[in-house]
Amino acid sequence: MSAVLRHCLAPWLLMAMLVAPQTQAEPVAGTLGTVGSDTMSGLMLRWGEALTRQHPGIRLQLQASGSASAPPALVAGTTRLGPMSRPMNEAERRAFIERHGYPPRELAVARDALVVVVHRHNPLESLGRRELDAIFSDSRYCGAHEGIHRWQQLGLDWPVGSIRLHGRNAASGTHGLFRQVALCDGYFRPEINEHPGSAAVVAAVTLDPRAMGYAGLNHLTPGVKALARRDADGTRHYPDAEAVRSGDYALSRDLYLYLNLPPGEPLPDAERAFLDLVLSATGQAVVEELGFVALPEARRLRQRRELGLGDAGR
Repeated sequence: MSAVLRHCLAPWLLMAMLVAPQTQAEPVAGTLGTVGSDTMSGLMLRWGEALTRQHPGIRLQLQASGSASAPPALVAGTTRLGPMSRPMNEAERRAFIERHGYPPRELAVARDALVVVVHRHNPLESLGRRELDAIFSDSRYCGAHEGIHRWQQLGLDWPVGSIRLHGRNAASGTHGLFRQVALCDGYFRPEINEHPGSAAVVAAVTLDPRAMGYAGLNHLTPGVKALARRDADGTRHYPDAEAVRSGDYALSRDLYLYLNLPPGEPLPDAERAFLDLVLSATGQAVVEELGFVALPEARRLRQRRELGLGDAGR
């Protein structure tokens, strides 16, 4: 090639290099294992499906054994992601720190509430805190003078007879939160029928007009009625979305993801992609679709910035 031709082609070659499409980033791939909350299993599954649509090389493996199973798995290193429907307690945090030398990273990913449910035809509309404690607990730390065992003690003519109680098992974060808030850290009656999931509680109450139980807000069906919480002055509080989002409903709670993330280290690519989705507007729309309550916008964006995800995620 002559020097003249090279001189003529050089500007065109430079322009072609500048406008040529950039090399695509390597696709994100990997398997994300999670161990923890049954309450959050449907939510994690839907997020996992959405993640795979965005990143076909990523798969989410979910083990929903209850919130109590997440901390031991994080401590042992068998998972790096632990969904929990309650906060880690001090003993669980201490065990993690002793093993890894730093605390687990805590992220709120949705809001939820516990609701007390009765059969759809039950005329009861609300319960006070002392009544609720007297029904589910023998310790009665909330101040009731006697236990409530029969529907007639609540002023009802129907249903007749004893109240048949349903709740969650001890591995569940739902069980722990209800004990803490509704029973004033008291103790459940031994005759309560315990179930591994909220759906089973709701199903049992649906089939029995004399039943009462507690479950996560997103598991409500037309077969049950959610009771309002009643103050001493008679004011009723319902678990609507705004009351749950603001925390004004007493049995509101955060749903969490706990991460094994050493301080100063960036998120691994697959975890980064997952959390980017969870804390995006799209991810929070999934929260609402499944009957939970989305995070307040300011909190969502603050957590994104803390993780280095930026303010995008629209």
